[in-house]
Amino acid sequence: MSTGPTHLTHIPAPDGVFPATAYTHVVLGTGRFVAVSGQLALDADGALVGAGDPAAQARQVFGNLGRCLAAAGTDFDSVVKLTYFVTDMAYLPAIREARDAFLDPARLPASSAVQVAALVGPDFLMEIEAYAIVPTGEPAA
Repeated sequence: MSTGPTHLTHIPAPDGVFPATAYTHVVLGTGRFVAVSGQLALDADGALVGAGDPAAQARQVFGNLGRCLAAAGTDFDSVVKLTYFVTDMAYLPAIREARDAFLDPARLPASSAVQVAALVGPDFLMEIEAYAIVPTGEPAA
């Protein structure tokens, strides 16, 4: 078990479960729950960032997630779960690279990856949602 922020506990390899290398199997904590809707690679004006470029889209998506978390009064340190919706599993390395620029690779959240036939528009390659637990007593934004 590893801990980062005192309100979260990471259990990377529960007994009898094969250890994961790109996520943590179990993350638990106490505090205020925050759900961030799936984010797309859109800038503040609603324009697509990185058409056809999974790395650029992933960086924009994680930037958007960070802005949403900040609006809830928290940051990536409180994220307990990420869900990746991708149109091609080949985009996962680009997503992981972007993720590791925003999250501590030694304390990764629980994660799921789902390949989908399509997203809300044909140029979107991924959508990522996040769940976080913010320590009790921290004010909402």
